[in-house]
Amino acid sequence: MESKWSLIELFNLGGPFMWILLVFSIATLTIIIERCIYIGWHDCKVTPLSNKVKQLLREGKKDEAEKMLSELSHKKTAATILYALLSNARFGEARMENAAECEAQERIRRMENGFNYLTALSSIAPLTGFLGTVSGMIGAFKSIAAATDVNAQLVANGIYEALITTVFGLIIAIAALVAYNLLVQRVDTFAAETSKCINDLIPELLEDKPADDFDNRLERRA
Repeated sequence: MESKWSLIELFNLGGPFMWILLVFSIATLTIIIERCIYIGWHDCKVTPLSNKVKQLLREGKKDEAEKMLSELSHKKTAATILYALLSNARFGEARMENAAECEAQERIRRMENGFNYLTALSSIAPLTGFLGTVSGMIGAFKSIAAATDVNAQLVANGIYEALITTVFGLIIAIAALVAYNLLVQRVDTFAAETSKCINDLIPELLEDKPADDFDNRLERRA
């Protein structure tokens, strides 16, 4: 017997459970690629944008900062959060902070779409592999029981064929777990930077608040 097999030969040796693992592998790869494209396209960098907004606020260019954020909102995830903060500044500290936090939670939720599927696949794939191994071992022992002359080659062939599903299941699980942890780390970093950014910008907006048109209208009504 040859010492090397092609991927198709290994797939065929694994039995019917390899088809289930094939579906799992395609799903895992699809989710990983889609999430990487989504997070990369929406540009989750917060600090550079926050510094630029802060500089505009210190120069008294709040309207210009809002316009810039509204134009960037389609590509930069942080822009929508900062825009919610600035556009609600005239309603007071509590209102603008809640608006920014709600927008941040929504953006984080969108970034985490599919993460639960990765965790599920990382658990289900190795279990499916073990199930395929058990099924293969049952077939191997059945062959042994039916054979009149049992030899080491007969036992070994049945065992390595059964273990193929376990190997593929573990490979899928490892890929899903690695991708999940890397993506979660990126989302956690974004959440931490966003929280710091909101806390840094609120004092800048509160200093500018007395000159706001909303306050002027309140004074006139009083």
